[in-house]
Amino acid sequence: MLETRLLATVNRLAGPIRGAGVVLISLFGAFSLGTPAGWALFGFVALTSIADFRVPLVALPVAFVRVVVLSVVLGDNAGQWVLTVLTSTLITWQWQWPLRVTVPATTALLAIQVVVDGPDVLVRAVLETVLARLAYELLRRSSRRVDVLRERAAEQNRAAAVALDRGRREREYLALLHDTAAATFLMAAHGGDPSSVAAQARRDLVVLAERGDAQGTADLGAALTVVARDSPLTVRVSAEVVPVPAGVALAFVRAVRELLANVARHAGTSEAELLVARDGRGAVVVVRDDGRGFVPEAVPEHRRGLRGSVVDRLRALGGSAVVESVPERGTTARLAWPADD
Repeated sequence: MLETRLLATVNRLAGPIRGAGVVLISLFGAFSLGTPAGWALFGFVALTSIADFRVPLVALPVAFVRVVVLSVVLGDNAGQWVLTVLTSTLITWQWQWPLRVTVPATTALLAIQVVVDGPDVLVRAVLETVLARLAYELLRRSSRRVDVLRERAAEQNRAAAVALDRGRREREYLALLHDTAAATFLMAAHGGDPSSVAAQARRDLVVLAERGDAQGTADLGAALTVVARDSPLTVRVSAEVVPVPAGVALAFVRAVRELLANVARHAGTSEAELLVARDGRGAVVVVRDDGRGFVPEAVPEHRRGLRGSVVDRLRALGGSAVVESVPERGTTARLAWPADD
């Protein structure tokens, strides 16, 4: 953030600026006095300025003592030396410490100066101190405003980039739909061979799913109806229009295909029932048969048909798959997928 960096820089430079300033002012002051006491005071100022450069934690009390010593020792000979050191100190304090520190320190230092040198110092010292604080606050508010404007511009750029990318993806997906599903529907409308249409529909679904779950939707009811028609069983289908992500539809297609294959292989029946329905924004699929049934708990661990192709596949989507079966009373598999909120 510009505000943070700028204020940190000002804070870091305030001490060295004060130290260099008071040393230079004191050098001219010592030259103007031309006395051993003046040069001794210059040495004192140069020594205490080390705190301004190297020890910022004690720079404020050191600067306070420095001004008081100069005022007391110089007395009537202070001239502009003490006043300039005083104002330089008060100005740089405003850049380095908050008001809760500078207000009492400034008040105390000015009170001492009034006692030592009289009230003449107040006008210039107070005016320059107030102007320094106002300049600091103006700098802080301006940098904060720049930060706000830059953040707004960045948000607008991000939104524009997202919208541009979304539009590009939508155009790509619409083109893909035209090349896959639309062509298949046209084939079906013109009396294409049912087995060819079903095979083409499965290929289309795979292609659409490979584009990613967020790249469009597929009608789960229509997709599973194609699976049922392609099954060797006689499947009674009751299917609603259930739009789901293409990847989710593909997982349901594979799971239902495995369930119907199990019925054909093991149930001893040639009929099954398929129900596809909405569940809020999600989907529920039920595959039922009246075959010989089995005991789910008795299925060996190495037999992973139902577990790997159905149960685990739905769990990977955040859904669920429950298979209930009773010997001689058939099997019911219920697959559910709750849409993300």
